[in-house]
Amino acid sequence: MIVSWNTTNDCNMYCDHCYRDAGCKAEDELNTAQARTLLEQIAKAGFKIMIFSGGEPLMRTDIVELVAYATSLGLRPVLGSNGTLLTLELARQLKEAGAMGIGISLDSLDKKKHDEFRKFPGAWDGAVRGMRNSKEVGLAFQIHTTIMDWNSDEVEAITDFAVEMGAVAHHFFFLVPTGRAVSIEEESLKAEAYEEVLTRIMKKQQTVSIELKPTCAPQFMRIAEQMGVNMRFSRGCLAGTSYCIIGPKGQVQPCAYLNIPLGDVRETPFDEIWRNHEVLNTLRTLDYKGGCGSCGYKEKCGGCRARAAYYNEGDYMAEEPWCLYHGRKGI
Repeated sequence: MIVSWNTTNDCNMYCDHCYRDAGCKAEDELNTAQARTLLEQIAKAGFKIMIFSGGEPLMRTDIVELVAYATSLGLRPVLGSNGTLLTLELARQLKEAGAMGIGISLDSLDKKKHDEFRKFPGAWDGAVRGMRNSKEVGLAFQIHTTIMDWNSDEVEAITDFAVEMGAVAHHFFFLVPTGRAVSIEEESLKAEAYEEVLTRIMKKQQTVSIELKPTCAPQFMRIAEQMGVNMRFSRGCLAGTSYCIIGPKGQVQPCAYLNIPLGDVRETPFDEIWRNHEVLNTLRTLDYKGGCGSCGYKEKCGGCRARAAYYNEGDYMAEEPWCLYHGRKGI
């Protein structure tokens, strides 16, 4: 089970696609004591992988302390970062605190394209420097790439770069229109292009030893099986079933892109929200509508629930709109 906490809305970048609309620190974010209580509740709920994300988690001055506390609770802490603030010393401190790895964003091998997308001069160089610092201290890192129409032709080349840099994985994030990403929805991949890129990623997986994983593209599970690609994953969309996210102020929602408030951890313990909320229990039924409901890959894929909600007036159990496989019965 995986949980992600947006540790802060504070960020040194202003990326086009940010689902949090991050930039400035939000008022009344969880303080250190409240964060420690949250981590205790997360462990109590049975989660194992604890993602510290943002904003930019390295903007928090207590991030090393919180990673260490998560480790002491038996959680496996990892971070999602733009990498530019990851000095050699900070990488060493995170490693010593028990961090198991860090995901660093890199959206293009063209420095100009990456920096423009991130709205931050020097973002590319900073990300690569962060990777090198991670490698030097033995902190495992992976590359995170947001897939758009303008960089989809770079998929394999960025994977090769990840291998060259010593990354343990390359994860691909397919855009869901939420936060600032609504303004660039037309740049996201649809239907045929979406399927084509997922197929290319699975083909590439057959040629490299590092893990390749699409995120917010659960159809990769079907494509992998159809192509005979062995994956360690058991399901595509995890929203509400074995994953959820907590915002900087303690608001829980089913996933980063499914903006349905489920409760405030300062008012209701996280483990109670996770166990009892009706939205989460509905998602766990897998009682989807349309093609997702009749699909033979329903249990392995699940369709992107956030994308279903966005394109179906908030109905998170509706049919995923970008899939080419709708309604087929058999596997």
